[in-house]
Amino acid sequence: MAKASVGETIPRNIGIIMDGNGRWAQARGLPRFEGHRAGVQAARRAVETCARLGVASLTLFTFSTENWERPSSEVSFLMRLAEDFARRELPTLQRNGVRLRHLGRREGLPATLLSALDHAMWETRDNNHMSLFLALNYGGRAEILDAIKALLVFRERVGLDATHIGESTLARYLYAPELFEVDLIIRSGGEQRLSNFLIWQAVGAVFWNTPVLWPDFQADDILQAIEVYREQCAELRFP
Repeated sequence: MAKASVGETIPRNIGIIMDGNGRWAQARGLPRFEGHRAGVQAARRAVETCARLGVASLTLFTFSTENWERPSSEVSFLMRLAEDFARRELPTLQRNGVRLRHLGRREGLPATLLSALDHAMWETRDNNHMSLFLALNYGGRAEILDAIKALLVFRERVGLDATHIGESTLARYLYAPELFEVDLIIRSGGEQRLSNFLIWQAVGAVFWNTPVLWPDFQADDILQAIEVYREQCAELRFP
């Protein structure tokens, strides 16, 4: 597997919008389910690559709050696929020192999926090489809205003066307060939209997209994105 060279600037936090599973399957005359299944292999490659490069956290946009509008059969399959990922990938996460975290609303997710996620998160809680956030039942607007609701409850309970509420205060009520600002957003499939992904955390992120459909996404694609990130960092340092 390709590796970053010594002294290379590696983004601390990367987010990936995994797009193109359906188109990948359609191009091969396969049902969409097969595209999602192939996408799991690409997710495994991305996790192992980022862990090897020394990325501190990787967030994979797995299932958005808007995805509930898809056909129920496809939604059910995606839920089972996420559950299977949490169970089957546990040895790989342990081997790579990866801590698993869920990013998103728990409400609405199947109990068996939540059980698998909770088990994997507990088993990997002490891993400190990299954090993997599965953005599952996630939306950036929903995250901010839920944070505001939680903050209002806290304010009412303790009588917090509104003038003392700043960005850092609200950030403590996001789904994962430990997830700092994202440095690089990668989107496969050619689209140039953020699609409600990490809109609070990605305010200063470099955005890079590729026409490569997600199931075909390789380690070299991550390295290419990181190279663009490095170039932009250099431009900011030396205007």
